[in-house]
Amino acid sequence: MESPTKKAANVSDKEETATCEFCGKVGSKKSFYSTTKRFCGPSCSHSYSARHRKYFRERETSSSPNLHTESPIKSGTKKRKLSYYSGALTLPLVLPSEMERREISSSGFDWGKYLIDHGCQACPVHLFPHAQMALHWAEIDDGVKVEVLNLDCPVPTKVYWIAQVARVAGYKALLRYEGFGDEEKYDFWCNLCTHDVHAVGWCATMGKPLVPPKTIQFKYSNWKNFLVQRLTGSKTLPNDFQQRVVQSLDCPFLVNMRLEVMDKTQISRMRIGIVEEVVGGRLKLRYEDSDEANDDFWCHAGSPVIHNVGWSEKVGHRILVASKDYKNVPGYKNCKPEYFTSVKQVKTCGFKVGMKLEAIDPLNLSCICIATVKKVLKNGYVMIGIDGSEAADGTDWFCYHCSSPSIFPVGFCDTNDINLALPKDCKEPFSWEEYLKETGSEAAPVNLFNREKIPHGFVPGMKLEAVDLMEPRLICVATVARVVGRLLRIHFDGWENDYDQWVDSQSPDIYPVGWCELVGYDLQPPANLKAIPSSDGLALKKKPKLKGQTFTGKKKRKRFSVTGKKPAFQSENQSNVQTTKNGDMEMKVAEPDFGTDNASSNDDTNNSSVDKSLQENAEEVIKQEDSMQVDPAPPELTDLTEACPSLESLDDSLVEMKEAREQTEASNESDADLTVT
Repeated sequence: MESPTKKAANVSDKEETATCEFCGKVGSKKSFYSTTKRFCGPSCSHSYSARHRKYFRERETSSSPNLHTESPIKSGTKKRKLSYYSGALTLPLVLPSEMERREISSSGFDWGKYLIDHGCQACPVHLFPHAQMALHWAEIDDGVKVEVLNLDCPVPTKVYWIAQVARVAGYKALLRYEGFGDEEKYDFWCNLCTHDVHAVGWCATMGKPLVPPKTIQFKYSNWKNFLVQRLTGSKTLPNDFQQRVVQSLDCPFLVNMRLEVMDKTQISRMRIGIVEEVVGGRLKLRYEDSDEANDDFWCHAGSPVIHNVGWSEKVGHRILVASKDYKNVPGYKNCKPEYFTSVKQVKTCGFKVGMKLEAIDPLNLSCICIATVKKVLKNGYVMIGIDGSEAADGTDWFCYHCSSPSIFPVGFCDTNDINLALPKDCKEPFSWEEYLKETGSEAAPVNLFNREKIPHGFVPGMKLEAVDLMEPRLICVATVARVVGRLLRIHFDGWENDYDQWVDSQSPDIYPVGWCELVGYDLQPPANLKAIPSSDGLALKKKPKLKGQTFTGKKKRKRFSVTGKKPAFQSENQSNVQTTKNGDMEMKVAEPDFGTDNASSNDDTNNSSVDKSLQENAEEVIKQEDSMQVDPAPPELTDLTEACPSLESLDDSLVEMKEAREQTEASNESDADLTVT
């Protein structure tokens, strides 16, 4: 099947047409979704981010030209109907979006339960500058109000209710329905980017009723007054929150684009890679000169191991190519230089061949070792070799920029009480002064290194999701074990300390809690997590280890795959992340019927004015959705003080809700009579 990118390249720019990257539909560029015009509609955009990665190969090999008609569930598997109300309140509460995640994800890991059981805190989203919504997440804190699907309401239609954020953990939040007070047993975790959670006012804009949970429906005689008191002075999500989530998932890298990537079999050289998949900014690259199946390499778009085509020739780095005319290949586009992370421009880096320093071992990331400058390239790049273990032909040299946070001056480990890994033939106790004399070398001056201090909020013990750089296709549950300036030691939960990794606090290989759910990527659970019974009968499947995923160069220790020991369990609260658009602030509350007539002539008078206001707001929302223009400035949470008076005139759905409940009860009684007969 011809890829969407190739098809788009064959269309003339004058026709102003675009091709959907998910379904392949070709249409008017103006009618396409979002400012990037990558998808024909919201459904394709959401499906691409949440399901595209798992079923990409099945769609590519399918003979059906209409991908919208193909089910994402494997053939022979009957898709279960996901019900949001079963007739009785069961704990813990699980949103339908999280139940659906279990259908399409094989991880089955429950971050919320894990954090509570271990008494841990998650790293805030704003600490990860490369993560989606990082600039807009700082103000989302405890106490924020949202509208969320009501899981405790005996009606056949979907209804919503106001909930308060009790705790924020990365992209996930612990929610509590308004009216439950201090009862924690009804709290439930969800990803705030899911399509079951919206800003307060979304229900009024979309014509959805607000109904209190059945468990507490008689707790207050006037729910409108209760909500007025609870919402006055409170904050909710920005009105364009879901739009910003969709925009944050955009990535300039597209399928079939070409670039230069580090050769995983020989880290001292580069090869040409072709983008095969893009998931939340992470790239699955296929080596252009390889005919082996699954000979690929995963990295983030901001990784220092990828560059534009022609970079190696420019800086003097080794590159393995099939021919001299490798820079341009018919049918493929090269990634533009501005797509890649820029480095500090230097005229001369100051490093000289033979200088000694300390560096993170690229083949044993838990160690900081004695290293030597082996070669000086152009534009500030140098080739570094680890003393005592470098290959004779230099195939394990690694390329660092002189401003890299992964290289350090002599004495860095001693100053920060870090164990310095020594060569096998080195005498102990180690002394840098004696070592320099024995090797007849000099230490690289301190002023040649990056001494920039970047403030961050990482604290030992915080939880996050981190890439296993020895097997970069894997993202695992991890903990910040230690903080040394801007340097972090990442520990993979359930594994020995020997598998830890030193990374920079700005590294694109660490993510907030819930990131895998947001973009639809499989998260590897802790290796020692005990198996728990599955509540819905969904079985977990082990992910096979594919060839070509790991570094195959000379490694100092054997690294085992996390998936090799993944426990077969199913969590009860695994989120599926899909995004949707929300509207402006108006609210529609459906109050339960207490057997008295609460309607008044004043309510009828107010209804007409509120309906007119809702219509004007709805028209404004439609205009905003059509334009999809997002303000680059971080949004402030919406103050609900002025929105509360609109609650006084919203009794119009009470009759409908009462009739729906009566019909449900009558149906239940009829079924009971038939059973007795």
